[in-house]
Amino acid sequence: MLQKVVRSAVIDAPIARVWEVLRDFNSHDQWHDVVEKSRIEHGEPSSRVGCVRSFTLKDGNRIREQLIGLSDKDWQSTYCILDATVPLNRYVATVTLKPVTDGDRTFWHWESRFDAPPGREAELRQMVAEGVYEAGFANLRRYLAGGAHAERAHPASGTAAREVRLSRYGGPEELEAVSANAPQPGPGEVRIQQSAVGVNFLDIYLRRGWIPAMLPLPGVLGMEAAGTVIDIGTGVTGLLPGDRVAYLCPQPGSYCSVRTLAARHVVRLPADVDEETAAALLLKGVTADYLLRDLARVRPGTRLLVHAAAGGVGSLLCPWARRLHATVIGTVSSEAKARIAREQGCEHVIVAPDHRFAETVQSLCGGVDVIVDGLGAAAVDGNFGAAAKRCHWISLGQATGPLPPLDPDRLLHKSMSFSRPVVFDYVATPRELQERAQRVWQALAAGVLPPPRIERFALAAAGAAHQRLESRASTGSLVLLP
Repeated sequence: MLQKVVRSAVIDAPIARVWEVLRDFNSHDQWHDVVEKSRIEHGEPSSRVGCVRSFTLKDGNRIREQLIGLSDKDWQSTYCILDATVPLNRYVATVTLKPVTDGDRTFWHWESRFDAPPGREAELRQMVAEGVYEAGFANLRRYLAGGAHAERAHPASGTAAREVRLSRYGGPEELEAVSANAPQPGPGEVRIQQSAVGVNFLDIYLRRGWIPAMLPLPGVLGMEAAGTVIDIGTGVTGLLPGDRVAYLCPQPGSYCSVRTLAARHVVRLPADVDEETAAALLLKGVTADYLLRDLARVRPGTRLLVHAAAGGVGSLLCPWARRLHATVIGTVSSEAKARIAREQGCEHVIVAPDHRFAETVQSLCGGVDVIVDGLGAAAVDGNFGAAAKRCHWISLGQATGPLPPLDPDRLLHKSMSFSRPVVFDYVATPRELQERAQRVWQALAAGVLPPPRIERFALAAAGAAHQRLESRASTGSLVLLP
């Protein structure tokens, strides 16, 4: 007769943090006391459906299990026993997580079905329920709280960490979560325990291999994160262990749980800005700042066209420009995004999934003075059509593909200017970074900038976050939680 075991528990940790651990099919020897050692056969990634883990229990039993289902959307994994010295025949188990909004905790549901030899049904049900599931709940709570794991996490030479590594350019499936080590900070450096990591389209360009000089392989993506300072190197001033901080760094490497980097890229967080908000906001907010102040030079009456107006940068740029009394026109790809764009400051919103917007722009305001374009190839003709005389076209990204070479004569036709800025050149000194970050925090506190809409993913689910961003289905900002 088929046996069934069901157990549930509440874990005092955010769902993305719990999923970060459980999603790794080969992590159980790190947190579950019954597991002696484990490996993934044939060197496959531990999150690839179909991979097989072979492990030994501390009582001497040996088990081979296969991952047969994994869903970052549903926070669920399913696996089965292929063979084992324990007589759990046709064993199939499913782990499902659900968020508990009260206290930002996680509901963990674990269930299995299996056949047992006659006469051993009760014994094996108890073994699975208590020795595996209930012990697993207790072990993971201790692991997430620190416990024995924390004693191993800070050796003198470095800090044990996890990172998402890219070994070859390509799609989201090339991102793999692996163990890593964050070295002690050297002169002028800090080491940060990261709480949240920002995801940006630049990360996707690097993953695809569009800027190989910026990310040699193997490499780690990510330009920004927020967390707490662990320790500092010699010569560092203005930062102390325990400080809550965020950073914006021109060298990729933020897709990790602990990072060591130059202190010059780090800013302290105000008391009223949490780490997730900082990771979602810093790069995009600084971008909005230099676009409005330095390039667009927005003033009352400026006609501003913002593509992807409901996206990460657009959702900050539009309300900030409206506060400066600009006329703000935004393009979006759906009616749902149009509602968001209107809520966040767009005076006029054009739903243009086919990127046909020029005629509407001309009918609304006679052409625009500034275009902020994160679309790239698909918007070229529309941008020329929407521009007024002396329009400045700012190319901020290329979500629809790389820009083709621009014909200077087409620019000449309307006396247009074109720029392609890089955010890191506008925070080239610590002072510039501090000043721009301070304006972002002040705008947030004053209600000029709305609190960012955040979609959260576990660090190990970075590939799913990239898929979400590339699909253009996301609104606001995406954040990874180590």
